[in-house]
Amino acid sequence: MTRSAYPHIPLAHAGAVLGIDLEAVAANYRELCRRLDGVSCAGVVKSDAYGLGVEEVAPVLANAGCREFFVAHIEEGIELRKILPKAEIHILNGMFPGAEETYTENNLIPVIGSLHEAKIWKIWCGETPLPCDLHVDTGMLRLGLSPKELGQIADEPDLIQGLDIQNIISHLASADEAQSSQNVAQLNTFRRAREILPMGRASFCNSSGIFLGSEYHFDLARPGVALYGANPSPGNPNPMRDVVSLKARIVQVRDADMPETVGYGATYAIKKPSRIATVPVGYSDGVLRSLSNNSCGYIGEHCVPLVGRVSMDLITFDVSDVPEEFAHAGQWIEMIGPHHTVDDMARDANTIGYEVLTSLGRRYHRVYKGGSDE
Repeated sequence: MTRSAYPHIPLAHAGAVLGIDLEAVAANYRELCRRLDGVSCAGVVKSDAYGLGVEEVAPVLANAGCREFFVAHIEEGIELRKILPKAEIHILNGMFPGAEETYTENNLIPVIGSLHEAKIWKIWCGETPLPCDLHVDTGMLRLGLSPKELGQIADEPDLIQGLDIQNIISHLASADEAQSSQNVAQLNTFRRAREILPMGRASFCNSSGIFLGSEYHFDLARPGVALYGANPSPGNPNPMRDVVSLKARIVQVRDADMPETVGYGATYAIKKPSRIATVPVGYSDGVLRSLSNNSCGYIGEHCVPLVGRVSMDLITFDVSDVPEEFAHAGQWIEMIGPHHTVDDMARDANTIGYEVLTSLGRRYHRVYKGGSDE
C-alpha cells in the first residue's frame, strides 16, 4: 500500500499553516555572498532544504546565483538532480560501496572521507578520473580523513594519485561560539592539511563560520541554516531575514478554574478562572515535547503561554488575558513569526534552530511566497 506524504493539504483541512518566504531565502543567499566578498558560496539543501521543501527552495537559490549544492545522502542528490539538471551536487556522507554507478549516472560528486573510500572510487574510475571532494577531519571526530591517514598521504602521495579532487573540505564544530578556542585550533589544523593536500579549492566555513572572519572563508563557503533564517551569530542581532512562519488554528476554547489541570500528567494546574484554547498541532508536527509549559504564541500583540504537555496532535494555550472576540474557535495563534522566531522557539525547547526547522511536519497547509529572484 502506498503511503501518502500529505503533500498538498487544503487550508480548510489543516490545523496550522506553515509559511515559507522564498524571497527571503534568495535575499539571505545574496547577503551571505556579500559578506563573503567574492568567495564562492554553495547552498546546503540537505534534509529537504532543512524541512522547507527542496523542490521549491533549490530553484530559488539557483536563480539567485547558486551553482553548487551540498546534500547528505545519495537519494537527496538524485532528487536534486531532477530539479537542477545543470547544478554541481556534492554528497557529504561520502562514498558508499556498491553505489558507484549511481554517482556516475546522476553526475554526483562524492565527498570522500577515508583512504578506503578513495580506493573504491579510484578502482571505479579506472583510467578516467571522475570528480570527487576530500573531507579532512579537523576536530569533529565524525567523517573525514583522520590525522593518521593524512600522515599516510604525506608519506605516500600515490594513495590519492589519479583522483580528480575538486575541493578539500572540513567542518567547524563550534562556529556558533565565536570566542571558542576550537575555531582557531581547527583553522590551524586545516591550514596544515592544505600543505599536504594543496589541490583543488578549500572549503571550510558553514553558516556561522562565514561570520568568524575572512580567514575562515577560503575558496568555497557552505551555508545551510542561515539561508533559512536562523541566526548564525547567537547573541547578536540576526543578520538574516526570517523565512518561516507558523500559525495554528484554535479549535476550542474552554473555561477552567481550580482545581482543574491541563493535559497529560496534569503538569499545569489552573490557579484562577481561566480560558484555555486548544490547537491541533503537536510533536507529530514538529512542535517539540520539550516546549511543554515553556513556550508561547501570539494573538495579535497578546502573548499567550503554552500550558500543559505537548501531545502528539494537540497543544493548549492560556488565552485568559485576550479579549474573547480575539480568542475563539477559528482564530489563529502565531507560533513562529515576527513576535516569536525560529530561534525563540528553539530557545524555549532548549535546542537549536536546525532541529526546529527540520522537525516541521507534513500535516501543515504550506504557503510559499515568491519563487523567483526579484
